Amino acid sequence: MSKTTHRIFIGILVAIVFIVFILLLNKGLSYYRLNLEERVYHPDHSILKPSGILGHGLGIIGSLLIIIGVFSYTARKNYRSLSRMGLLKYWLEFHIFLCTLGPILILFHTSYKFGGLVAISFWSMVAVFLSGVIGRFIYIQIPRTIEGREMSLKEVSEMRSDIAGILRSSYNLDDESYNIIVESIKKRIELYHKSAIVRYYRKYVNDRKSVKTVKGVLEKNRLPKSERKKILSLIKEDISLNRRIDRLDTMQNLFKYWHVAHLPFALVMFIIMLIHVGVTIVFGYRWIF
Repeated sequence: MSKTTHRIFIGILVAIVFIVFILLLNKGLSYYRLNLEERVYHPDHSILKPSGILGHGLGIIGSLLIIIGVFSYTARKNYRSLSRMGLLKYWLEFHIFLCTLGPILILFHTSYKFGGLVAISFWSMVAVFLSGVIGRFIYIQIPRTIEGREMSLKEVSEMRSDIAGILRSSYNLDDESYNIIVESIKKRIELYHKSAIVRYYRKYVNDRKSVKTVKGVLEKNRLPKSERKKILSLIKEDISLNRRIDRLDTMQNLFKYWHVAHLPFALVMFIIMLIHVGVTIVFGYRWIF
């Protein structure tokens, strides 16, 4: 899948989520704003209530989307026989899509009113969703191969470009300018601090200074704009890679701890969901079948 095709793919998934949310909100906003006692008199009560044709259907479809999203991604991740069925990162993106759209449908299924045992399932679902957002952030901080495999520190370090060699061989810089640029990107301030936030802030400020220094040197050399852009792009790529190397170990550990929090909420959600479905069937609630 090319970059353009991938962006279109992601754009379509995001658009579907927003369009579905807006359509459902527009359909039932006047109903969801009423108290439980007043909803009985709303003209759409029979279809929007949790047991109504639309409300019930949203609950079923939303639950199915979550189940498909979770188990399809888990299967693709753990079974080698499925390794040729698309890149893992595409499966993850589709998993995120289904597990975002599913909870939205379930939210409208509840008609924004939930309590008792079902409330535990709902808030577990919310916890799973929010932890998923955090997990996605941590996931993209860890460098991976195109297949989605987590890269080692050695592999990430080997990705670094020989900027000094490229500057010397490809660009007409005087020795003073060359040395200033090389020293600015090699310079590393003392980053140790008991607070990770302070360490990252210091690194961020230092990197900004390096880029500013390089820009000034390039402007003095009156290089063509296209060449300045290429050099700055190399410098920024190197800075970005250095940042990822610096936080690689931290992010890998966070990702391990994240699973400890994410999975229990998912299990609670699925268990109570099954109980809820079972109780619904026992009490004779039916949808279109």
